[in-house]
Amino acid sequence: MSGSEFNAGVWLCHRHVREGRGDRVAVRAGTTLTYAGLSALVSAATAGLRGLDLRRDDRVLFVTGDDVPMFTGILAAFCAGFVAVPVSTMLGAKELGTIIADSGASVVVASAEYGPQVQEALTMAPEVRHLVCDGPEPLPAPAGITSLTWQDLLADGERAPAGLREPAGTLEDSWALWLYTSGTTGAPKGAMHRHAGIRHVCETYGDQVLGIRPDDVCFSVAKLFFAYGIGNSMFFPLAAGAATLLEPRRPSPAVTAERLAADRPTLFFGVPTFYAALLGAGLPEDTFMSVRLGASAGEALPAPLQDRFTRRFGVEIIDGIGSTEALHIFLSNRPGEVRPGTTGRPVPGYDIELRDAEGAPVPDGQPGSLHVRGGSVALGYWRRADAGRAVFAGEWLNTGDTYVRSPDGYYTCLGRSNDLLKAGGIWVSPVEVESRLLEHPQVEEAAVVGLADEHGLDKPVACVVVRSPVTAGELIQWCRDGLAAFKRPRQVIFLDRLPKTATGKIQRFKVRRIVADLAGGGLPG
Repeated sequence: MSGSEFNAGVWLCHRHVREGRGDRVAVRAGTTLTYAGLSALVSAATAGLRGLDLRRDDRVLFVTGDDVPMFTGILAAFCAGFVAVPVSTMLGAKELGTIIADSGASVVVASAEYGPQVQEALTMAPEVRHLVCDGPEPLPAPAGITSLTWQDLLADGERAPAGLREPAGTLEDSWALWLYTSGTTGAPKGAMHRHAGIRHVCETYGDQVLGIRPDDVCFSVAKLFFAYGIGNSMFFPLAAGAATLLEPRRPSPAVTAERLAADRPTLFFGVPTFYAALLGAGLPEDTFMSVRLGASAGEALPAPLQDRFTRRFGVEIIDGIGSTEALHIFLSNRPGEVRPGTTGRPVPGYDIELRDAEGAPVPDGQPGSLHVRGGSVALGYWRRADAGRAVFAGEWLNTGDTYVRSPDGYYTCLGRSNDLLKAGGIWVSPVEVESRLLEHPQVEEAAVVGLADEHGLDKPVACVVVRSPVTAGELIQWCRDGLAAFKRPRQVIFLDRLPKTATGKIQRFKVRRIVADLAGGGLPG
């Protein structure tokens, strides 16, 4: 392990108390915490975790809602020299058990509402020794696992010797955070992030793109167990000495409007499908009055959606792309310099290359596979050497996305590398066709995939969700009028909703399955 001494937990939390900012508000949740209050809780949790007889680099896994215990627990794991592993609360028991076992976690922290799936998952994870419940009572645990509550752990930490509350002397390259992702290969993989990587995303995207200030209040729809969410809700606000809003409930337009009115955030972080849901919810035009800037990631933000949101609510949205492997956003539009329909320009501190199938750089105007290099790229995947070799190549990360660059340096997403399709022997980007469909006043959502015709040639097929009736012929003609004729959908399928992931990304493999089932034997040639 190399690098100078650095601890992300100290830098994000305790530093502010030492530098005289302890009375500033850090967290607004069910309770409000100043930086001094947050620091005290993190110190108690640090000692409490150490009292479980953990060793350096042991994993502490969280299956919890976005609230104070999870927030302080992750910071405490950093401070103690352990590895925080926040995982999705939407996983079933089998999926969760696979990840717990793969991580080799010694401790699982779980909210009471997720108790049933956690208890079943623990039967698949023999290395777990402690179960901590974020709730009033301990959860039943399999034999050999001790069970206690989060409050018990904090109380034990308060009584522990003062030395156990002191931060560990971790290095810049020490493990801090593992985030599980299916990525492009399906099986869950733990992307291993360094303490210094956390600082890097704050000093690049946080400082130089968001321009986050101490008086900002951050509110993220994406949860803490996502790379996007933990940056928005923890890394960026704490690095700047700003405040964050934590919301344990499932995101919805109603919940969002409630928190916007009550807490008046200045920075709002969403994903394209959620921005569309907000537009469709009939919220008052002044709902986002306190917000100075919106950010979007997760998938490309269609220009029509961006335009409609800004015109209705008066909030500029900067679209960007990041990944679990890169920890956060590395390519983004800038405030005041937004070019709708693009993902902007490289974030300072990152290098971007577009490469062809042989790995050679492509010229401007030609599609290529997006590669990124920067200080926040993960060290690799835990126990997934083959998958890692396909994604990590020296300093470079292959994102699996296809992009094109304009002569003046703006990047446009053409989709995942395996989503592009050929129509008439010419590459077609689903994103381009979807964007045209979304310009139609009756179309709320759209997903375009390829379906083979009777000759085995792929042709674009659109699945759409509409606001009011419109015919397939009208939408096909709409695309023909705005795009080259070969890019038009050959068929339009109307759905009540599109299948999406927990982050709101369209699940194209499910869309393909729907299209194949509904289209029967395929398309005519």
